[in-house]
Formats: sequence, C-alpha cells, structure tokens
Amino acid sequence: MISDEQLDKYRVEGTLLRVVRDADKANDVKGIVVAWDDSTVMVRKQNRRIVKLDRSYHFQPFREPRIELFEGELS
Repeated sequence: MISDEQLDKYRVEGTLLRVVRDADKANDVKGIVVAWDDSTVMVRKQNRRIVKLDRSYHFQPFREPRIELFEGELS
C-alpha cells in the first residue's frame, strides 16, 4: 500500500501518475492525486473526472516504464 508521505509528495508536485490495477494496460488509470483516506485515493483523470481507487493498487509516475506485477502479463 502506498504511504501518506508518497501520496502527499505526488499531490504537491502535481505528478502525473499511472495506477496499475491489473495485467491489462487498458485498465490503467492516468491522472493526478487530489485526496486520500485510509483505504482509497481520489485521482483526477485528464478529462477532469475523479475516480476513487483502492490504495492497494500500484501507483507510479507516468513517465516511468509500466511495472509488470502479474505473471503472464498481457501485451
């Protein structure tokens, strides 16, 4: 789970993030952190919609290559 300190750093810097939810790249969420609580993170997507995501997902800066978290990952 991502720490409060890391989320705050991403929020303050306005870092564009990729949230990896499963093996399919099409299901990744791209946006910036706007708020969080103990179990969820709210991310503003580029179309200005807000999505509420579980903190157990993998959050990484979008400029970094996508991390492979799953065996037999889809291309």
